Amino acid sequence: MIKEIKFTDNALKQINHLLSTKDKGSFFRIAIKGGGCSGFQYDFSFDKEAQNEDIKYENILIDKASADLLKGSEIDYVQELMGNSFKINNPQTKSSCGCGVSFSL
Repeated sequence: MIKEIKFTDNALKQINHLLSTKDKGSFFRIAIKGGGCSGFQYDFSFDKEAQNEDIKYENILIDKASADLLKGSEIDYVQELMGNSFKINNPQTKSSCGCGVSFSL
């Protein structure tokens, strides 16, 4: 399933950099949660252990429900004038808010 989600080299490099500042064995978690002005929002956090329903890719964890909603996505890390951030190009989204953090399906 996770092979249906593409990570750019920039995203993997930034994830590894962030994990290098955490305890050894930590994971980078990507999730989709309800909220935001458009209904859903991406959530990035750290976790010390994988759950049974998690899908693992290297040192990245995505719960199964979020992986289904991320199917076909490309996860990138971009450096822009407004700041640096992870950017997800998700073909399943129907619309997103102006800040780019919240979206609807």
